[in-house]
Amino acid sequence: MASQTEAWLLENGSVKCLTKENRQGHGRSLRTAHNMSSSSLRIKSDLTLVSKVQFPCLRNFLAHLQEVLLGTKLSVLFPAIPLAVLAQSYAFGRPWIFALSLLGLTPLAERVSFLTEQIAYFTGPTVGGLLNATCGNATEMIIAILALTKGKIEVVKYSLLGSVLSNLLLVLGTSLFSAGIANLSTHQIFDRRQADVNSLMLMLSFLCHLLPLLFGYAAATTSAVAAAASTLHLSRASSIVMLLAYIAYLVFQLWTHRQLFEAQEDENDDVPVEEAVIGFWSAFAWLVGMTLLIALLSEYVVNTIEEASTTWDLSVSFLSIILLPIVGNAAEHAGAIIFALKNKLDISLGVALGSATQIALFVIPLCVIVAWTMGVDMDLNFNLMETASLGLAIITTAFALQDGTSHYIKGLVLLLCYVIIAACFYVSNAQKQDDNNILNLGIQSRRILLKSP
Repeated sequence: MASQTEAWLLENGSVKCLTKENRQGHGRSLRTAHNMSSSSLRIKSDLTLVSKVQFPCLRNFLAHLQEVLLGTKLSVLFPAIPLAVLAQSYAFGRPWIFALSLLGLTPLAERVSFLTEQIAYFTGPTVGGLLNATCGNATEMIIAILALTKGKIEVVKYSLLGSVLSNLLLVLGTSLFSAGIANLSTHQIFDRRQADVNSLMLMLSFLCHLLPLLFGYAAATTSAVAAAASTLHLSRASSIVMLLAYIAYLVFQLWTHRQLFEAQEDENDDVPVEEAVIGFWSAFAWLVGMTLLIALLSEYVVNTIEEASTTWDLSVSFLSIILLPIVGNAAEHAGAIIFALKNKLDISLGVALGSATQIALFVIPLCVIVAWTMGVDMDLNFNLMETASLGLAIITTAFALQDGTSHYIKGLVLLLCYVIIAACFYVSNAQKQDDNNILNLGIQSRRILLKSP
């Protein structure tokens, strides 16, 4: 029998022993779907060489450095960070800065999730859950706030809308399709109660987006300035309502009905029991550093997205809605698909629906409130095509999950919905370019006619 003192924890240069019962208790309290999905991409570090270092401070620093930088399968993407900085410093091609920054954000997003979990071991499950609820989409929040400071409201709207669509259609669709193909002979079921709660919250978010759009059409008879002001006031009120709903959602998730959101593990589950590997203050310092790096790369992304759009002949809306969410959430997306292949759909659904709910009910209204404090007029009117895409994605997902069972055709339908939405935004950009070309041609023709005798 394994000893109760077999697990050792490095904490601020000292060694602290955890009993087996406490370690398992910590593991159960932190086994949310998001955490389990992130853990699937982690690598257990071999500290044999580090343990031979004579000086304790240096040994602990090297151990933490190895855990943070090499403890993930995405560590191969870390060189993109200094390359992006060098490209920016030496005024290299701005589309390259955009691409390298996106690649660098991928491992940083996964490491932020890892560090918040490390802090949660010392703060308890409730505070840890709040940390995950606020830092789970830190990349999207930082990009959105930086874009707001530069007045790029459309980039904010497109990127956040793309995150919701990506989670509901691409991630969930790929997960259900992969689970169906990999487990053709197995009956695939999941706990629909969590899906029902998230679907209900997403429908509330859709209503808060739909009303400002309809209000703008209804107020078309009045002046454009008055209609825009009324839409802005309604959007701010709706954002406050959504934030209150998100607080209630957190209470429901972390206190009153926590059992619905805890990921259940099988006895033969090959996912190791997580335990803290670095101390509280070390994790906090690394979290601050990673956040600053995310802010730096996010600024590069915001500053270079127009140049990348022009060079690659892709619209800013297409890059923001399709490319940014795929790269920014690649880590948790991969984890959701890995667990879906193991027929653990509750974890995959928890990741996809949980992230979509967090973006829709927390990040988007928070951006509206932050823009309000900055004097920037950001509303919830995402235009007709964007709002329709959001509503149809939510309704289609709710229908696919209503019976608590799954098969590969459901995932395929969600994936095809995502493909046709992506094609829609791509074609809309081509249509805008054609309209602009026709307009420019008409202007040039008129100038020629005016100059002719």
